[in-house]
Amino acid sequence: MENVGNLQSYRKGVKILDATLRDGGIVNSFYFKDDFVKALYNANLAAGVDIMEFGYKVSKKMFDTSKFGKWKFCEEKDIRAVVGENKTDMQISVMSDVGRVDLKEEVLPKKESVIDMYRIATYVHQIPAAVEMIEYCAKMGYHTCCNLMAISKTQESNLKQALEIVGQSPAEVIVIVDSFGSLYPEEIRRICDIYMEVAAKYGKQVGIHAHNNQQLAFANTIEACAKGVNYLDGTVCGMGRGAGNCFTEALLGFLKNPKYKMEPVLKFIREYMNPLSKEVKWGYDTAYLLTGLYNAHPYAAIDFIKAGRDDYEQFIQELMGVD
Repeated sequence: MENVGNLQSYRKGVKILDATLRDGGIVNSFYFKDDFVKALYNANLAAGVDIMEFGYKVSKKMFDTSKFGKWKFCEEKDIRAVVGENKTDMQISVMSDVGRVDLKEEVLPKKESVIDMYRIATYVHQIPAAVEMIEYCAKMGYHTCCNLMAISKTQESNLKQALEIVGQSPAEVIVIVDSFGSLYPEEIRRICDIYMEVAAKYGKQVGIHAHNNQQLAFANTIEACAKGVNYLDGTVCGMGRGAGNCFTEALLGFLKNPKYKMEPVLKFIREYMNPLSKEVKWGYDTAYLLTGLYNAHPYAAIDFIKAGRDDYEQFIQELMGVD
């Protein structure tokens, strides 16, 4: 497929999804203070962000509530304490992993919820279960997305089969997820072609969620945008698991839609993110670079860093499976 944009073009259909609370929550076990969440909500509103992801919707039967903050569970009352009825143009989303939520008990009918969208995160081998979740959430009245994780580890033939199945589901958006931060812009172009072909066939939109292990999250995101991907994930200051994500403020500064304004998020960074960065650590690190280069799960780097290690040459051997 040909590019549908360039670095100076404007495309009305492009949307920014800020996932700071959800992906960033992995860094601090979702213990965000109430004033932080309210300020982020207001900053995103003022900046013109299209969708704000508040966190995960997971079952309290599966996770110890004493070990996580409220945004691991995204109860209705907690979201409403921040957004009220959310009578704004910005949508509210949450993410659920396959097998980690009790749909019948924990997903309210849309008419009873301020949540607008459920994003279902799945690996390719879980696609049948993911489609069941997508169908249930759609039946309950929600917009739905399917986030296909760890595609850098997936054979192209299996990916295409999975996309065909998702294409026939009610999912409105299919999201490219570079879970390991191992993909390069040239590879992103090829992957976008595969996703966009399925999207055109079934009338879907495509999104991207990039990780910054090789400092390519922003580059990969705008490359995908030029290929026609409309739903762009970011997090403020790139806050996210391990090396983090594409920076929301970078997208706000890059996109040409006059609705987007970077200044409200810059103010939020000064008042909230800079102090938070002194308490918890995220972002690019040499260990994350190595997991990205070797297409390995970033948890290996997380453990490496927590152990206070700096024997990078040995770490490479471990990533390669060499004793």
